[in-house]
Amino acid sequence: MSLLQSKAVHGLGGFMLMGGWAFFANRAHEMPAPLVAGIVQGLLTASITLFLKRTIESIFHRTAGWLRIVLPPLAAFLISLVLLTLIHRLAGTPALLATISVPLTVSTLYAFLYTITLSRHA
Repeated sequence: MSLLQSKAVHGLGGFMLMGGWAFFANRAHEMPAPLVAGIVQGLLTASITLFLKRTIESIFHRTAGWLRIVLPPLAAFLISLVLLTLIHRLAGTPALLATISVPLTVSTLYAFLYTITLSRHA
């Protein structure tokens, strides 16, 4: 397995990118709020990505027609929205909307592009 195929490398990259975004989105608030938001988002990104991949594949293979294209990204969006909102609220993230906007957009875009990729190979 190459370094680029490593789940650990992908997880660490997601942790750094989305955790960094959450830190930045909360930078106007007193410490440790930006740090907590960054760590929480980093851990969420690293773990949600693998779960969403499996969910997208499962929904894709169990549906047909236009639902096969629409449902996986919609499910990914809703799952991400609920998890990000709930866990960041529990963590006390002050800039909630700014914090979740980028990871939510990225996860939904990933879900859409991955679904399209699956449909081309089906």
